[in-house]
Amino acid sequence: MMRQQLSRVGYPLVGVAVIILAWILICWIGRLPTVVLPTPDKVAAAFVTRFPLLLSEGWITFKETLSGFVLAIVVGLPIAVAIANSRPLNLMFYPILVALQSVPKVALAPIVMIWLGTGIESKLVIVWLVAFFPIIVDTTAGLRSTPRELHELARSLRATPLQIFMKIQLPAALPFVMTGAKVAMTLAVIGAVIGEFVSSSEGLGFLLLTATSQLDTPLAFAALFALSLLGVIAYLLVEVVEMLVAPWLPPTASGH
Repeated sequence: MMRQQLSRVGYPLVGVAVIILAWILICWIGRLPTVVLPTPDKVAAAFVTRFPLLLSEGWITFKETLSGFVLAIVVGLPIAVAIANSRPLNLMFYPILVALQSVPKVALAPIVMIWLGTGIESKLVIVWLVAFFPIIVDTTAGLRSTPRELHELARSLRATPLQIFMKIQLPAALPFVMTGAKVAMTLAVIGAVIGEFVSSSEGLGFLLLTATSQLDTPLAFAALFALSLLGVIAYLLVEVVEMLVAPWLPPTASGH
């Protein structure tokens, strides 16, 4: 077990070291100017010296990410339950959801900004548009994966539809819900940045645009690394939730 845990930590660290070494070699061999590709030490210096700015702007992006993700959960789960349990609703709305997912969210962002302005509301909608589809797809698949034998057994015991959902369908679907939530959380970060790119005066996305417009490439890379750290933290939050709901997961899922 200890060896497996060390492998899970060690291999990513080795991968990071290889990437940094390749980065240094590219800068050294190509003699690239800082404005094109700064060396890792310059990016690290920018990250340290501008850390208060990165922290304040990152907190704004983090709030947008979490709020939009929660909105995607609140809206997506009921839609998934309705689609999974109603064939007419599935036939009517699932193709529409697929078509909506196929539209690039960058193309929708300006329209959302016109409708809702440049405040937090428009960014929440953009994050929701990006994040809700994985939740609907995975939750629907989980609800449909409930063994038919369990449904028949519950009906023979005169269980109500609510009891069937709470005692059978929902526990069976929870692993799928958590998988969709992990994907949705990473996409939520992208949605927040899209909103900040289109129209914003704060957040890491806005800081990234400002840094590139001023040719401050080290700060731009520092903002990118801050965004990656934000994504990791957001993903770990979902992992923590998964650990909390582990007692309600099926034995194979919780033990995996």
